[in-house]
Amino acid sequence: MTVRLVRTAVCTALALSCLSFASHAASGSTALHCGQLFDSRSGDVLGPHTVLIRDDRIAAVTAGHAEVPGTPGIDLSGHTCTPGWTDLHVHLGSQSSPDSYSEGFRLDDVDYAFRSVGYAKKTLLAGFTSVRDLGGEVSPHLRDAINQGLVDGPRIWAAGKSIATTGGHADPTNGYNSSLSHLLGPPGPTEGVINSVADARQAVRQRYKDGSDVIKITATGGVLSYARSGDAPQFRVDEIQAIVDTAKDYGYHVAAHAHGEEGMRRAVEAGVTSIEHGTYMSDEVMALMKRKGTWYVPTVYAGRFVADKAKIDGYFPDVVRPKAARIGELIQATAARAYKAGVKMAFGTDMGVGPHGDNAREFVYLVEAGVPAAVALQMATIRAAEVLGVDDQGVIAPGQRADIVAVKGNPLEDINRVLDVAFVMKDGVVYSQPGTSP
Repeated sequence: MTVRLVRTAVCTALALSCLSFASHAASGSTALHCGQLFDSRSGDVLGPHTVLIRDDRIAAVTAGHAEVPGTPGIDLSGHTCTPGWTDLHVHLGSQSSPDSYSEGFRLDDVDYAFRSVGYAKKTLLAGFTSVRDLGGEVSPHLRDAINQGLVDGPRIWAAGKSIATTGGHADPTNGYNSSLSHLLGPPGPTEGVINSVADARQAVRQRYKDGSDVIKITATGGVLSYARSGDAPQFRVDEIQAIVDTAKDYGYHVAAHAHGEEGMRRAVEAGVTSIEHGTYMSDEVMALMKRKGTWYVPTVYAGRFVADKAKIDGYFPDVVRPKAARIGELIQATAARAYKAGVKMAFGTDMGVGPHGDNAREFVYLVEAGVPAAVALQMATIRAAEVLGVDDQGVIAPGQRADIVAVKGNPLEDINRVLDVAFVMKDGVVYSQPGTSP
């Protein structure tokens, strides 16, 4: 069968564009010759394909190795091309270490900003062309710097400051001594701390003023905050409802950090877009999430990481260590149960808890939990795009953003392939490719 006939059959079956490559050949064009292609819509790995990039978009996709006159090509034979990956839960302004708690008193925002530049590049080179940064005042500024071409990094949806209750997981004064607390005064909605419906509305509006893209709330206690409880509910339903309703006014989705069952139930009933972590998710909460269409972002990597570090004396403060040991090891089992129950799932790592650039290990942990490799890849591509509410990424198809990642071999046969990314393109710009050093 000729290349032309193969192209026609495959394009018809997959609803891919069969535009003539010759009509797209121009300066700013590149042809990617992929040994295999991951179709995120079906979850299948297809045979050889050529993907024509024009500027920052995919112009055409065809089966086989098709030469495009006047257009340079990149040889990715022996590799599987996938849409660029999305990590829906990162914190690019920080990275866990035994010094993390004391650094908050010693470092300025500028220090964290400089660190974030390196973290962003590591994330991009690991294959993650988009991220949702769920909590950190640096992230909106890093997003803007990346968009302006000043630094290299993934496309960022930035939450800015997370919204919490007094003493909650994202209360920035947790762990301060009484003298310092009295000096600074109690944080309020401007600082992301609320205690009423009116406060909730103001906090969302402040995030809009600050330039956030998404709203993050801490619906329960957390593992790494300097507080005793890691799972107690920390908002009333009417407070979360006020956040969700006000967020809708600005076109925001709401992501809810939640470990405990009751806090999750309240968040889901109030209409949040996603539950993050979900450690103690019950069958009842899973059923509620399915009815409401709520997404689950497991962050198995973070659970595994903190459980391991809890075994090391001095890595975490004494108030944090038992939470890390107890909660961290449960998330992978919850992800397994949620997948079997049919809960909608998307990809996120909580990176910043662990070292940036190690994001792809989440794929490995998901597969260990019983999630098929194809589903895990869909979670980081087409499903992540659904969570973000965008329709121009997550699929290798004409008109989509030219975000493409390639790994050697077939990741559906060996998921560990994702740990060695050979090629990264974002918006049509190549950041790494076989035979070159990033």
